[in-house]
Amino acid sequence: MAIDTSPSPTSAPPGTAPRMTARAKLILLVLCAAQFIVALDFSILNVALPVLGEDLGMGQADLQWAVTAFALPSGGFLLLFGRIADLYGRRRLFLIGLALFATASVLATLAWSPAVFLAGRALQGLGAAVIVPTGMSLLTTTFAEGPQRDRALGISGTLLSLGFTIGMVLGGVMTDSLGWRSTMGLLAVAGVGILAVAPGLLTESRHPRRPRVDVPGAVTVTGGLLGLIYALSTAAQQGFGGVDVIVTLTAGIVLLVAFVIVESRAAEPLVSLPMLRRRTVAWGNVAGLTTFSMMSTVVFLLTLYFQEVLDLSAFQSGLIFGVQGVFAALSGITAPKVIARLGARNTLVTGLLLQAAFTAALLGLGADSGVWLALAGVTIACIGHLWVIVSYGVIATSGLPDEEQGLATGLVTSSQQVGLTIGIPLLSALSSAHVATLREDGSSFADATLGGIKLALGVDAAVVAVIAVLAAFGLARVRAARA
Repeated sequence: MAIDTSPSPTSAPPGTAPRMTARAKLILLVLCAAQFIVALDFSILNVALPVLGEDLGMGQADLQWAVTAFALPSGGFLLLFGRIADLYGRRRLFLIGLALFATASVLATLAWSPAVFLAGRALQGLGAAVIVPTGMSLLTTTFAEGPQRDRALGISGTLLSLGFTIGMVLGGVMTDSLGWRSTMGLLAVAGVGILAVAPGLLTESRHPRRPRVDVPGAVTVTGGLLGLIYALSTAAQQGFGGVDVIVTLTAGIVLLVAFVIVESRAAEPLVSLPMLRRRTVAWGNVAGLTTFSMMSTVVFLLTLYFQEVLDLSAFQSGLIFGVQGVFAALSGITAPKVIARLGARNTLVTGLLLQAAFTAALLGLGADSGVWLALAGVTIACIGHLWVIVSYGVIATSGLPDEEQGLATGLVTSSQQVGLTIGIPLLSALSSAHVATLREDGSSFADATLGGIKLALGVDAAVVAVIAVLAAFGLARVRAARA
């Protein structure tokens, strides 16, 4: 049955939500902290790669594996672990994931060779694939649908988005002052700290019965996501013409198509296709995938703009993103109030349009100046982005029973993690190809780089705008059907 995404008695008026208990606040802190360190791990090594490669003896062509080794398992195994947690206990899997993530971070910190480091990164990614869906399931089963869950999702979404941005800033500062190993050490310390307090706060929850694990579905979706993520990550470095890129991209698409076929015939599917046929679930997750992939790309492209076009230092770039981070945090915290006033659908569409419009405004960046435009553009775009994060989480998980929350949050977290994984390599490959063309035509390095950045920003804004329009119509039909 479809749900109405307009304001309801459970979410309005704004001031009627029951206050969280001290224990509930601590649980929320633990779950959000775990999500935060995973998001941090996505970006904290980005600016440290040259130093890391020199220290471990990794060639320039091999540095992409420092990112890909984490991205592959973290995106590929999300749905599988979300389902396993439903069956065998979300708390148990969450703690196992934290322990694995912390141990892997220690291994990456102490790495004495490229192989050991990449093994640590892969295990970090596997731990993240456990933490993210189990943490979201624990959040949605701990906080009842309505104002409290909206608030919890708002805080979680804010910290997830901030984690990616702060990771880029911290990575530069810590690498310059303490060395690249300190970035991995920070994650290890944070993981151990969360693991120390989580067992005493979290209670176990699972599916009321234990259906069989959908092995064919797990194999096809995991293989499909691994192939897709590998292909896009490699294309960012080599372009889309490489044989390995073509083969893995094709294999990934074929396996994902096979997954849909398998799920349509499975008695107890890994992903419920009837759930995906809910417009709220489908459009919510499309919006989530879009906002994460496109906004993380904007941050990445502006980092290139500040450092390679304007020649700003990592510290100066960090100050700019720090201002954006403050406003993002405020918008995430206030997003539930916006939802209570406008409704989740209107908040989502408005957020996407804000993100698209102010990403497009960045096309006015120049080779000699543009700091203030970049600061204003990314800040307002990020406000819209945070509205989308909170509202799509509300839309995609509302109206579902607790036994389906693991499946629903598995989809939500897959949208987040896959979005963070695919946006940057996809548009970076487009940007790099355009830069190469401009260089062949005689443009300077700075002008060519700026041209590549602008092309990617234009595509980014167009994608978000199109999804905003489609989601508006798709969710409007849900409300009309409900009426």
